[in-house]
Amino acid sequence: MMSRLFWLSDEAWSAIEPFMPRNQPGARRVDDRRVISGIFPVLKSGCGWCDCPQDYGPHTTIYNRYNRWSRKRFWLGLLEALANAGAITKSTSIDSTYVKAQRAAFGGKGGRKRMPLVPAGVARPLTGSHLHSK
Repeated sequence: MMSRLFWLSDEAWSAIEPFMPRNQPGARRVDDRRVISGIFPVLKSGCGWCDCPQDYGPHTTIYNRYNRWSRKRFWLGLLEALANAGAITKSTSIDSTYVKAQRAAFGGKGGRKRMPLVPAGVARPLTGSHLHSK
């Protein structure tokens, strides 16, 4: 059975790899290619970091690496370098932001208003005086 997980291709990794941070302090470094392969699907789907498949490594590692690189503006630098190299367009972005619409957003404040079945002035409602014939 084929895995349905996203993995960076050799071509994509060879374009990204030269821009990866080097000589980082801390514990033994987890494979950057595997981590980035785990970051992209989370950003694309909007799922929580804890829902990142274990095949990419611990979800805390995936989140911490994304968060740390974001603070250091790594993603902006990477996108700029790839755009300057012609690998992507300048309009490319990585963002998992979305806007949640409220239930009443469709009709504005107070929700959806009832629309009359007959436009005003076309038909007049019958009143008591019209019901009695002389």
